[in-house]
Amino acid sequence: PFQKVIQFPWHIFNRETKTESSAIEDPAPFTMATIELIKECLLALKDRTGSSLQAINKWLEKEKKVTIKKHVMRAALKRGVETGILIPVKASYKLSPEAKKPPKKKAAPKKKAVPKKKAAPKKKTAPKKKTATKKKS
Repeated sequence: PFQKVIQFPWHIFNRETKTESSAIEDPAPFTMATIELIKECLLALKDRTGSSLQAINKWLEKEKKVTIKKHVMRAALKRGVETGILIPVKASYKLSPEAKKPPKKKAAPKKKAVPKKKAAPKKKTAPKKKTATKKKS
């Protein structure tokens, strides 16, 4: 007649183990890839007042043949605004002046000047003599 009470295993939901596992898996690279696509799209569209979310999605489908889910796109745009890459204009987004500049390439280490070897002197071949043709008068 008495039912046995089963205690729920709360140790499964221990918060310490969750924070350790989330520190290992960082989702940032995925949003950065989306931001790079958005950057490329805005550079290609060259709209002075900024490009809407619909225009960005349309370009991505047409040019890159990629569809990005709404929540991922929204998160990427939000992250872009926070980092200063994007500027929100009404319902559109445009690139900030810093983002428009191409990334600076690291200066390649200068190579030591290697002394050039002198080319071996070429043997001169005797030019062939041309026989003069006599004109008939």
